[in-house]
Amino acid sequence: MKKIFILMFACMVMFACGNKQKDVAKEEIPQNTVLVLYYSQTGATASVANQLKSSMNADIEEIICENPYSGDFEATIERCKKEQEKGEIPAIKPIKADVQKYDIIFLGYPIWFGTYASPIASLLENANLEGKMIVPFCTFGSGGLESSTEDLKARLPRSVIMEGFGIRNARLSYLQDELNDFLVRNGYLQGEVEALPDFNVQDELSEADKKVFHEACDGYQFPLGTPTSVSKRYTSKGTEYRFITRNSDDVMSSKMTVYIELRNEKNAKAEFTKVVR
Repeated sequence: MKKIFILMFACMVMFACGNKQKDVAKEEIPQNTVLVLYYSQTGATASVANQLKSSMNADIEEIICENPYSGDFEATIERCKKEQEKGEIPAIKPIKADVQKYDIIFLGYPIWFGTYASPIASLLENANLEGKMIVPFCTFGSGGLESSTEDLKARLPRSVIMEGFGIRNARLSYLQDELNDFLVRNGYLQGEVEALPDFNVQDELSEADKKVFHEACDGYQFPLGTPTSVSKRYTSKGTEYRFITRNSDDVMSSKMTVYIELRNEKNAKAEFTKVVR
C-alpha cells in the first residue's frame, strides 16, 4: 500500500509542479509521512482531526490564534465581518511542525462564510505548502466542502489538492464510520467498502419525497429553498436523496443541491448531510 501511495504521490507532484519535477526519480520520493494540521473553534473539527490521527497514525498539530475567537456563533460572525471590512486576517501562533518533511497534509477547518475559517488564511500566508498533497477536511452547519476546496486550489496552485472530507456538526455521531469509509475509498487505508451506485435521473417530486425533504430540513435555522426535483440512490445503509431547490426573494433566485440520507434503521428520520450552493 505504501509503495503504491508513494508512486501515486510522485506522479501528482510532477503533474502539479511542471518541468522542475520531471527529473525526480520515483525512488527519491521518501516514504510518505502524514501531518494532520487543523483549526477548531468549538471542538467539532478537533474531533475529526483526532480520529484522523488515530486512523492514519499521523502527527497532529492545532492552529492557535494569537487572539482567540470567543466560540460564540454571533460574536464570531461579527468579528469576521469587521476583519473582512478591514481586509484583515487573524494572527496565528507559529506552527511547530516542519511541514517540509511531510508528504501529505490533512488540513482541517470549520466552514465560515462558505469557505475555510479565517485562521487557515493566515496559515496559507505563512507556511510553504508548495508541492504538498493537501487533503481538506471540514465541519459545517450545512455545507462548504466543495467551495472551500476550490478556494484552496486557487490559493495553492502548485500544491495537489485532493478530494476532501466534510461532515455536519449535527452528524458527528457518524464520524468514525463515515471517515473510515472516506479513507478506504480514497486509498489512504486498506480495506473494503461498498461500491456506490450513481444517482438516478433527476425527476419530479412525489408526496413521499416532499415529506422526506421537510422532515430533514424544516428544523434548520436557515432556509434551504423549495425542492423542485429529486434523484436517488440505494445502498445497504438506506436511501440517499439529491434534491435541487430554489430559494427566491424580491432580489434574486438561487439554486442549491441538498443531499439527504434516510437510513434503514428502525425509526430512523431523514437527515440532510450537506448543501452545495
